[in-house]
Amino acid sequence: MKTPASAHTCGIVLILLSLLAVLQTTSAQKNDIDIYSLTVDSKVSSRFAHTVVTSRVVNRADTLREAVFQMELPKKAFITNFSMIIDGVTYPGNIKEKDAAQEQYSAAVARGESAGLVKATGRKMEQFQVSVSVAPAAKVTFELVYEELLRRHLGVYELLLKVRPQQLVKHLQMDIHIFEPQGISFLETESTFLTSALADALTTSQNQTKAHIRFKPTISQQQKSAEQQDTVVDGNFIVRYDVNRTLSGGSIQIENGYFVHYFAPAGLPTMPKNVIFVIDKSGSMMGRKMQQTREALIKILDDLNPKDQFNLISFSGKATQWKPSLVQASEDNVKAARDYAAGIQAQGGTNINDAMLMAIQLLEKANQEELLPAGSVPLIILLTDGDPTVGVTDPTKIQENVQDAIGGQYSLFCLGFGFDVSYAFLEKLALDNGGLARRIYEDSDSALQLQDFYQEVANPLMTAVTFEYPSNSVKEVTQNDFRLLFKGSEMVVAGKLQGQSPDVLSAKVHGQQSMQNITFQTESRVAEQEEEFRSPKYIFHGFMERLWAYLTIQQLLEQMVSASDAEKQALKTQALGLSLNYSFVTPLTSMVVTKPEGQEQSQVAEKPVENENSHRNVHAGHAVFRLHSLGHGGPRLQGGASRMPPRLPKMGQPGPFDHRRLYLSPHVGLDTSLRSLSVPLLTDSVGDLYDDVDLSIKETHPTAPLPGTSSAVPDSIQAPTIILPLPGQSVDQLCVDIEHSQGPMNLLSDPDQGVEVTGQYEKKKAQFSWIQVTFRKPQLQVHASPEHVVVTRDRRNAAYKWKETLFSVMPGLKMTMNEAGLLLLSSPDKVTIGLLYWDGPGQGVRLLLQDTDRFSSHVDGTLGQFYQGVLWVPSAAADDSERTLKVQGHNHSATRELKLDYQEGVPGTEFSCWSVKL
Repeated sequence: MKTPASAHTCGIVLILLSLLAVLQTTSAQKNDIDIYSLTVDSKVSSRFAHTVVTSRVVNRADTLREAVFQMELPKKAFITNFSMIIDGVTYPGNIKEKDAAQEQYSAAVARGESAGLVKATGRKMEQFQVSVSVAPAAKVTFELVYEELLRRHLGVYELLLKVRPQQLVKHLQMDIHIFEPQGISFLETESTFLTSALADALTTSQNQTKAHIRFKPTISQQQKSAEQQDTVVDGNFIVRYDVNRTLSGGSIQIENGYFVHYFAPAGLPTMPKNVIFVIDKSGSMMGRKMQQTREALIKILDDLNPKDQFNLISFSGKATQWKPSLVQASEDNVKAARDYAAGIQAQGGTNINDAMLMAIQLLEKANQEELLPAGSVPLIILLTDGDPTVGVTDPTKIQENVQDAIGGQYSLFCLGFGFDVSYAFLEKLALDNGGLARRIYEDSDSALQLQDFYQEVANPLMTAVTFEYPSNSVKEVTQNDFRLLFKGSEMVVAGKLQGQSPDVLSAKVHGQQSMQNITFQTESRVAEQEEEFRSPKYIFHGFMERLWAYLTIQQLLEQMVSASDAEKQALKTQALGLSLNYSFVTPLTSMVVTKPEGQEQSQVAEKPVENENSHRNVHAGHAVFRLHSLGHGGPRLQGGASRMPPRLPKMGQPGPFDHRRLYLSPHVGLDTSLRSLSVPLLTDSVGDLYDDVDLSIKETHPTAPLPGTSSAVPDSIQAPTIILPLPGQSVDQLCVDIEHSQGPMNLLSDPDQGVEVTGQYEKKKAQFSWIQVTFRKPQLQVHASPEHVVVTRDRRNAAYKWKETLFSVMPGLKMTMNEAGLLLLSSPDKVTIGLLYWDGPGQGVRLLLQDTDRFSSHVDGTLGQFYQGVLWVPSAAADDSERTLKVQGHNHSATRELKLDYQEGVPGTEFSCWSVKL
């Protein structure tokens, strides 16, 4: 369990990291190291992505300067090459067995050279960083190559690229080429830094099997403003796509004697499931974790299929089951379960063993009494944030108990909440029992992460899936038997063709679907496939062999988790051999980066692994920095999250007090006028981290307002004004004030446009606590609350923070958000709907409308009614300050008033409009 002190320690680490990042950016600009070219070239062929990042820099100073190359890459990617070209000489990165690379690293440290482990981890990304000293006027070219297999997740493949040059770049270009022989069914792009001004720099072209996305902004387009030299290019660039598929045996593709078989049949019905949710309610779950878990659980219960059966088990020191047996997911049972989930409170210890055995016994009892429907799929989903502290506390014994009790009959999925959980324990627990483990990151969207995971396993399509190929045609095939196939995912099998390639490679895929066995058959003509993959000019050579090696290594590493000691060594030897042969930086290998003579002689790039120490006191996307000295004098920041602090004692357990550890209260702030950084050591185990820095800290009053806000409380909170542009009207603008309504409201509904807008109005706050926009084509739902914006598409949830730049282009719709917090949903043939985060009195969400001439004659709703032919009746008042509106047979009084225009996302000038109060 996390103590309050450990939370405060983590807080100061995050403060330091954010400031260090600022210093690094500033340093790059003042350091006279100019990035004059930065290119990202990503080629995706049959889901296998080969990405090359090239950065060219020049030292414009008259003295020696340090150039830092930093790149974030996806966790599932393997680095395959890195090199530096200095004065025409290439200095490559050499991939070695990890122990050999570590020896070289240790030797460099022993010689007093500031070599560093170059690694960092985030939620989805890992960071590669290397530095080199550059002579005056000298140029350096950095080139990083990495590869990954794009996995199908909830119906899409996602290519994620991180772009953050931290300065304006004369030649900045990204090219993404996609080739999919099955045909590209849809394609969309999303960026967290793209703005409307940058939209012209993005071009997309697509035909049946190929797509090309190019982003090439000019210097002026990159600038935040004409006065500022800062760049707006800083964040994620994402490409999502899917391919055509049918109800068949999948697609077999062949190149240079290797094959890959993709299987994700369309049109299969979902199988009913019997699911038991096992929820940790120990004391460490208290507060936000428990709140988010309840929120997610309530939403998940609503998504159960009426044919499903389910039960809930909550546990702390002891386990408690909601019902004595599994119950049908009827409307009444789901409502009762939601009420039960809403009342779960956190307290006590953590008895994982008893909770898991109780869940298994529930399934066993139902199985023995023949209460599990034929053809249904039994699942256990465990959510916990801590180590076992009550009952059986030996992780190995718990793993043995659970595996013996399950006996291969049920699938177990483990969700580890936060960083204090022993992820290695949960990963083995899941893999031993036909499931998988996932870390749930403590963040504002934790509830959405839980929902997303459930959506991955919510719709089983087949069980006991096996791939069969003629034994005389193939060899060295990757994993070809799987326990479960879920909707929105894809199974991938690769292998080699036997010596003399057959004319036709055939395959059968066997499985169980509901109450019947099912077999799919497919075949592929070898010569035709070879020719197809030889023709496109941008397909990188031999990719299918590398895909086979990549997939084999990934599976061997996974098998090592649950293997015995004797098996583990054989698996490790095989995976290591492939890693070295194909030049992959994996958890078993490291890349030694050589440098010119006279500089630090080595840096070692390692592949981080997902375990309980990877993220200790490091939030998503950040790494702990280490301070070193350069040979030519002066400090430098060097990436390297090596040894992390040990886990602090659990609450209530004694532990040694380290006088060098710093604890902060929630109301301690950081002086923003700091010019230098340093802090007493957080723990002894971090070595010389922050040894030489002074950290200035000042106290802030707990109730003091944040900078830029006012502590004054308004006498009254004004109701939000919604401006309704009325096309074709000769009268002035119409404004609607929501004052007298309460609760959920149907604001707009236009079946012809395929759009609906609903909202929850809070009369006391005089604001909308949420507004939801639903589109029929494309199927998309946007739920906006003061906390964040949640976009749901095809069961995929994505959460975005307000006032963070967003630019997403999908078929039929564009979604943008600017720094003022104005979210616009637009299409050439649809009304434009705007959502604005209001952080003034009341705090809520406001609605804006544009292009209202596109509403059809069938528009309806509280606001939509005003687009159904409004009749204006002047009043007898001499000053014409009052009028009557006849709307659908009802009269509404309208008065002339001055209102603030929010149409651009910020309060603008006052304007006169006819105000109607509802």
